[in-house]
Amino acid sequence: MTRLLRVALTSLLALLLVGGVRAQAGPECPPTAQLPTPEQLQAGLRQARDRGFLWRISKGGRSSWLYGTLHVAKFEWTFPGPAVNAALRASDTIALELDALDPEVQRRMVQALAAQTHAPLPPALQQRLDRAAQAECVPAQALAALAPEMQIATLTTLLGRRDGLDASYGIDVVLAGWGHAGKLKVVSLESPELQLKTLQSASPAATVEAVASALDELEGGRTLPLLLRMARVWADGDWAALAGYAGWCECLKTAADRAEMARMLDDRNPALADAIAALHASGQRVFAAVGSLHMIGPTGLLALLAQRGYRVERITYDKPAETPP
Repeated sequence: MTRLLRVALTSLLALLLVGGVRAQAGPECPPTAQLPTPEQLQAGLRQARDRGFLWRISKGGRSSWLYGTLHVAKFEWTFPGPAVNAALRASDTIALELDALDPEVQRRMVQALAAQTHAPLPPALQQRLDRAAQAECVPAQALAALAPEMQIATLTTLLGRRDGLDASYGIDVVLAGWGHAGKLKVVSLESPELQLKTLQSASPAATVEAVASALDELEGGRTLPLLLRMARVWADGDWAALAGYAGWCECLKTAADRAEMARMLDDRNPALADAIAALHASGQRVFAAVGSLHMIGPTGLLALLAQRGYRVERITYDKPAETPP
């Protein structure tokens, strides 16, 4: 289930790929994200509650924050609840894997995508990929300029739209908007080139294997339930379930799966921890928001920041009030 892992780990890439692909409209097609009405905004603010995973990280007599995000989300999840709102207001810098609203970051990602070289897929596999695009109402020609790994990442990201999950509502994007609107400093912890390289296969044969495996999962109906489960874990702030991800994700069955997860998480986490620590050490009050899977395990950000001398305290949320019958 490595393709689900890839969707869980991409932020700006998912937004750019999906945003650059114009899905067709029609009665069988999933809905596309729309600008909210004033009434929807008011309802979202009234009903906002804390979601995701939040920690206070303290060192040198000062505190910053670490927040686990979700890269595809529902509109109603984009409103921060009391605890997350308080942490944001106590911060002067928002640090994201990538600032999706930074024009220079966008330019570099588009440039890196255009520079990719890729061998064509075998005809039968390309036909399967085209059928998967058609099922999501995406013209195959709209994906043709992308490497096959990028095509399958795009389609998997689009898969949750019928259930309200959209990259346009991704929490990283929302936080970038919050930061820029509030005149806070917004910084990227990684580079577009690094995130893109993370998704690339090592060889043409590995590309074929990756695309075939992803299509097997899509066609077999196994990807969407796991995507929905991951979304529910995040929305509920279910730390026990997130910490036990390896037990239910079906993403560590083979040595190749384990190597890919290590490349996407373990190999990136030290640099992410160093970047967060450097911002805090410079005197900034940081709200560092990265994909939730970066938090878990002995090589996760929680453990790495503790090793760097930080006191790491999880912030638990008040349960939402029951809605009257």
